[in-house]
Amino acid sequence: MTAVSLPDALAQASKEFGITPGYWAIDGKYHETSDAMRQAILRPLGIPCDSAEELSEALESRRASRQSRLAGPVLVVLESAGAVRVTVRTTEARVSVSLRLEEGLTRGFELDVEDGVITLPEPLPAGYHSADLTAGDRTAQIRIIVCPDKAWLPDSLQRGERRAGLAVSLFGVRSAQTWGCGDFTALRGLIDWVAGFGGAYIALNPLHAIHNRQPFNTSPYLPNSTFYRNFIYLDVDAAPEMKSCLVARALRRHASIVSLIEAANNSEFVEYEKTAGLKQRFLKLLWDHFEREEIATDSARAQEYLAFVEREGELLDRYATYCALDEYLHAQDPDVWIWPDWPEKYRDPDSPAVQQFRTSYRHAIGYHKYVQWLLDAQAAETQAYARARGLETGLFHDLPLATDSCGSELWANRRFFVDGCRVGAPPDDFSPKGQDWSFPPPAREAHREDGYRMFAESIRKFARHGGALRIDHVMRLFRLYWIPEGHDATEGAYVQDYYEDLLPIIALESHRNQVLIVGEDLGTVEPYMREALNRFGILSYRLFYFEKRGDGSMIPARDYPAQALVSSTTHDLPTLAGFWSGRDIETRRSLGLLPDDHSYEQARWYRSEDKRRMASALQEAGLLPPVDPGLAAASTELTGELHGAITGFLVSTPSMLMTLNQEDLTKEQDQQNMPGTTWQYPNWKRKMKFTVEQLQTEPLARDFAAMFRFWLAKANRASSGS
Repeated sequence: MTAVSLPDALAQASKEFGITPGYWAIDGKYHETSDAMRQAILRPLGIPCDSAEELSEALESRRASRQSRLAGPVLVVLESAGAVRVTVRTTEARVSVSLRLEEGLTRGFELDVEDGVITLPEPLPAGYHSADLTAGDRTAQIRIIVCPDKAWLPDSLQRGERRAGLAVSLFGVRSAQTWGCGDFTALRGLIDWVAGFGGAYIALNPLHAIHNRQPFNTSPYLPNSTFYRNFIYLDVDAAPEMKSCLVARALRRHASIVSLIEAANNSEFVEYEKTAGLKQRFLKLLWDHFEREEIATDSARAQEYLAFVEREGELLDRYATYCALDEYLHAQDPDVWIWPDWPEKYRDPDSPAVQQFRTSYRHAIGYHKYVQWLLDAQAAETQAYARARGLETGLFHDLPLATDSCGSELWANRRFFVDGCRVGAPPDDFSPKGQDWSFPPPAREAHREDGYRMFAESIRKFARHGGALRIDHVMRLFRLYWIPEGHDATEGAYVQDYYEDLLPIIALESHRNQVLIVGEDLGTVEPYMREALNRFGILSYRLFYFEKRGDGSMIPARDYPAQALVSSTTHDLPTLAGFWSGRDIETRRSLGLLPDDHSYEQARWYRSEDKRRMASALQEAGLLPPVDPGLAAASTELTGELHGAITGFLVSTPSMLMTLNQEDLTKEQDQQNMPGTTWQYPNWKRKMKFTVEQLQTEPLARDFAAMFRFWLAKANRASSGS
């Protein structure tokens, strides 16, 4: 074997494991991946790389293992490809195939091998199929996933029509009937308001389960589980068992409980622990009642619950087991908060101790399954209500990129994550120190070996009970910025994923669930990524702040892409009012996120320039009077004139969807999340300016709605069902 230098061996290994040679940053500079960074990423992948010899040996062993297999574990094909062609590694002339279609039909074939390929005799329907292959003494099982060429779009958008909606943080929705945070019933009140001004959807924050512990476990973008929902969104009063459980009804009327609920509703911010504790207290009473009155009698309602549990299978069982163990072990030792600190015998979901726990604590585990069943029902009912009220799309869900490294998913499915690295983002204008999101990257080879089952489930579960799905940081399908242990976010490298497999699977789940897909493609985006998203019918995500020409001037509304969602801002960026006043800059300075006075003054200068360019673009669009744009830039108030002009600009774009953040509609100053902070800023806790009831009665709220209604009607974006 010819000797290979360590740099050459690292380059070969990087290519095999998807570590990119470098990346172009948002500032236009190229950052090359160093050999030391390659080694820092390869080691967590289990690849020895201290010398060229051991690295070459590891790569050769991996290639030999792959060549010894008759076929790969999964094949993703498009319907338009017609006949399914499977690459095989054999010297035999024929391969025996036992094909199992998703609906259960089986077929057998003897197929000729031509140039290392077998071709199934007829096209397969869209879906998840499997085949057992035999050639001589070699066998293989392969999962064949047949997908549509494009994601689903509603007929109205296919006809060239455009729609709009409101983005809302559900936890912050206020109502007289809530228990300190928004819930599905309060969301119905918001649906009524949105229906009144012709909105087609309500875009929600991720509703995934989190630990509900402040300040580190409240981000909806760092879930405990990407498969199940947060019970704080459950309207306990609307649970059917509240009508029949006398103990719960009596407790609900008690003065102390009424006082606790009023205090939670009147608090400035969402108090996660208090709300979660209060709801848990009642939900456990309802579960006890349900077991006694429904399960014990094998009622029709009990059968519905048991059918849900059976459908969810192992995913729900592991999630519920984790939740019950978490409660049990924390009760035993209040200093134990995360599963890496659990007694070792409980850290493995398949250990004998965990199996014994499942047997001994069936009631506690069943409780968490019951709560998820209630949540699933309320989500379904709310989506049905939205459609009935004329919102064409209804609920617009959000799938986060992350999962909490100390949450149920890492405990239950560890092999699908890479230990020893975190995911983040390189430095940019809004985060000059970069971003470290503190969660592990996915193990792409493990997902591929599993036939992408976990990936498909994550899409499927949160596409359910909605009409649209936003995929946070959609570039994850192509690559992620890995930060190895011992490094900060200013150091790292991009690692690629199998996007040509993942995008078709999204298209398949999109059609099956009748949901349109939006990919949040903000940040460092390579042209091929947007080309691929466009090819698969996934809408781009465009923000008013970021859409600029090379010279820094704003892109005219007419030049926005049609296959896109255009929005005012996001939860991680300043609100329109906060942008205009510079509130975010002052907040970042006070929190030490701007390293020095020069950075502060530079941020203020750039903001002034951005405001001037925005005012100029609004004038060119005929939305502001022809006065000096510098006057608008000098103002720190988002006047009614500016507010309407920006809204009018966004609705006038050709983009299929236009979303206005609730905070931007109601001109609120503070953003929901300040990247780079935890306890220093009240992230994910801000409540709406108005209660659901006030939206219908307060003159200012009605004025905001009237403004939005005017622009939607003018741009012909109002929902056809409104």
